[in-house]
Amino acid sequence: MRNLALSVFIVAVALTRLLPHPPNFAPITAMAVFGAVTFGRGRTAVLAPLVALFVSDLAKKYLYHHGLSAQWGIYRGMWVTYGTTALVALISRLARGTRRVSVVAGTTLLGSIVFFLVTNFAVWARGSRFPHTLDGLVDCYLVAVPFFRNSLAGDVVYGTVLFGAWMLVKRWVPALRPRTADANPLATT
Repeated sequence: MRNLALSVFIVAVALTRLLPHPPNFAPITAMAVFGAVTFGRGRTAVLAPLVALFVSDLAKKYLYHHGLSAQWGIYRGMWVTYGTTALVALISRLARGTRRVSVVAGTTLLGSIVFFLVTNFAVWARGSRFPHTLDGLVDCYLVAVPFFRNSLAGDVVYGTVLFGAWMLVKRWVPALRPRTADANPLATT
């Protein structure tokens, strides 16, 4: 029941990508961190955010396939987004089970930075907009900084919503609380 409820939370927040929002203000990194921190051991911590991302990509493809650019739905280079989301989830598993706001905030910040660095490196490496030189890579990152601000803001907002709502729901539904064997030692501090 707990894993199903966590999965519903992640898919629900993923579907907010269908709503109008500023560029890069999305729940992708927040979903990966939330999944990794709240799920117990196992692949679900990585798979749930990826499945939710895919569901929201398919929904975007279905809703926006008429007359809008190819960036909606299934898109070129989506493997980078999915791979980076999985990487963020794997890194975030180090914080599994914690209830410390500082650990969650630090993990979210780290996830945001990793996502920014990897996805923008891919933009530079596969594209032709920036020369394939160190200066071109630096330019690519500098051009992306305004998008990083939106991404970080989205991660903070969506992470706060996910973790805050989950804490409230666990108070009301004791069956959703983690089993002791799944908890991280950091959870007791």
